[in-house]
Amino acid sequence: MKELTRNEAFKLLKEYNNENFHIRHALTVEGVMKYFAEKLGYANEKEFWGIVGLLHDLDFEKYPEEHCIKSQEIMKEREIDERIIRATASHCYGINVDIKPEHEMEKILYATDELTGLIGAVALMRPSKSVQDMEVKSVKKKFKDKKFAAGCSRDIILKGAEMLGWELDKLIEETILAMRVDEESINKYMESVG
Repeated sequence: MKELTRNEAFKLLKEYNNENFHIRHALTVEGVMKYFAEKLGYANEKEFWGIVGLLHDLDFEKYPEEHCIKSQEIMKEREIDERIIRATASHCYGINVDIKPEHEMEKILYATDELTGLIGAVALMRPSKSVQDMEVKSVKKKFKDKKFAAGCSRDIILKGAEMLGWELDKLIEETILAMRVDEESINKYMESVG
């Protein structure tokens, strides 16, 4: 089993993902995971948490029906660290796999994956198109509107908050703060690749 560098992980992501939407989401979740690693006392594992975030949807663009199943096969073939395989697959718990998020890192991924999508959609509706000036109440309002960003599962977000033992407001607030950190660098990167 080998540990991946960030560059190797990004190269693998690009091998299976071409759409800017998926690349942006992977980079966003990578940043969110690194933020939480530091915030929750896992600073020495920050890069590892980031790689898990970067690769969590590795197979989604090409194999949406086999999401989190195909990614395990791809990573096993490449003899990637079992912890990365397990952690990335666990965010599909109750959907395509029965790998329950156990580690705090897995619970964070499970709780924030859908939420970053919802927050990103809320940001696009704002004049600033940014999370920098976003407040929890804006997200809560859209959270209640089931038609808004309908693809973002409210049930998973709520289950994730519950797994962490957090109030929904705390999860939203911390995820907004996490997304603020890398928003500018992600925007610049996405502009550079067109």
